[in-house]
Amino acid sequence: MRRILSLLAVGVVWLAAGLFSSGCIGYKLGNNLPPGVHSVAVPVFMNETGEPGLETLTTSAAIQEFQKDGSLKVSDRATADTVVEVTLKKYTLTPLRYRSERTTTAKEYRLTLVADVVWKKLPGQEVLARNSKVEGYKDFEALADLPSARRDALPDAAADLAHRIVRTVVEYW
Repeated sequence: MRRILSLLAVGVVWLAAGLFSSGCIGYKLGNNLPPGVHSVAVPVFMNETGEPGLETLTTSAAIQEFQKDGSLKVSDRATADTVVEVTLKKYTLTPLRYRSERTTTAKEYRLTLVADVVWKKLPGQEVLARNSKVEGYKDFEALADLPSARRDALPDAAADLAHRIVRTVVEYW
């Protein structure tokens, strides 16, 4: 009787292990990048927004995000397998909430950056991925000085945009 219970317990354990591990079928460790793609060049973004200096801040944020993600090594264009070309299309400031005592004065804003992203394989420039509306944003309160609050929110919006650009490239596959 003990032997039967022991065998039954082992069978239950194996059955449970099989059922729980079946959810991992198809799961792959690492990334799903195309074969031969290991690096990316990140040239300075094109800025069509009219907001000065935005291209420098967002390019730097994207390079940092690619480095943090680690799926692609950031290289110069001469040695990279791919290049990500980004055009900053919009820089908008949208009021979200208004002050109760002055309904014409906004209290909270959303700073939104919109970019067109094209990821190309080098040297032939074959388009691997394209997303014409990648958005990054930051909500913030303008307590006293809107220009200063906007300037303080811009790095967070750039970081959010950079994260979404990297996701567009790395998770496309």
